[in-house]
Amino acid sequence: MPRPVVDFGAAADDYGRHRPGFPDEFFDHVERHGVGRAGQHVLDLGTGTGTLARGFALRGCRSVGLDPSPRMIEQARALDRAAGVTIEYVEAGAEATELPSASFDVVCAGQCWHWFERERAAAEVVRLLHPGGIALIAYFTYLSEPGSLGAATEAVVLKHNPTWPFAGSDGRAVGFVADLTTAGLHHLDTFEFDLDVVISHEAWRGRLRACNGVLTLSPESIAAFDADLAALLARDYPDPVSVRHRVFGIVAQKE
Repeated sequence: MPRPVVDFGAAADDYGRHRPGFPDEFFDHVERHGVGRAGQHVLDLGTGTGTLARGFALRGCRSVGLDPSPRMIEQARALDRAAGVTIEYVEAGAEATELPSASFDVVCAGQCWHWFERERAAAEVVRLLHPGGIALIAYFTYLSEPGSLGAATEAVVLKHNPTWPFAGSDGRAVGFVADLTTAGLHHLDTFEFDLDVVISHEAWRGRLRACNGVLTLSPESIAAFDADLAALLARDYPDPVSVRHRVFGIVAQKE
């Protein structure tokens, strides 16, 4: 199935205000594999508003965030200032970063590997890592089990965008292991765990306006979707609401 063309920069404000970053439990887990230790040089591909890059910077890493959207980078810098960290940003695609070879301890990608030309991106990861360096693909996904807010929300998305291909995700992406191993990396771990996130109605609506199934719609359709979602929340879900999420990750190493 061809990937939809998405301008994520169009929803940069909602991304910055309402998309949740990876939780502390994620950073605690990957540190067991030597990822995110103070002093490491970390490159975050498809950084968006910098959630992974900033999370590692707050743990003492020298983070570089890479993204093709200048509007997303602008949001990332504003969030960095609020967090009191400094991150270098590069406007480029993950498949051709033009950064020096063998210059990073960690190359990571959060919430975005499926948008890349994966074979080219994996080859670029191998080039960028120094020997012994770690690659990390990570996702933090709300779950849409029957009866959940996730499922009810996706029904609203599909009402306005019936061809949206990403409904019903379980947050797992085990097929991406082969991308890294085929490129020459050694698979160390695939992990997952679930947790609940308490989120306000306003934040849930903003998060869904930044969803690729919504931000690709016309402004009029986005407004209609948002009104339908607000009505659903007001009718069926006390504010704030607890939403089950899944953390999923793949860790691989350059020998």
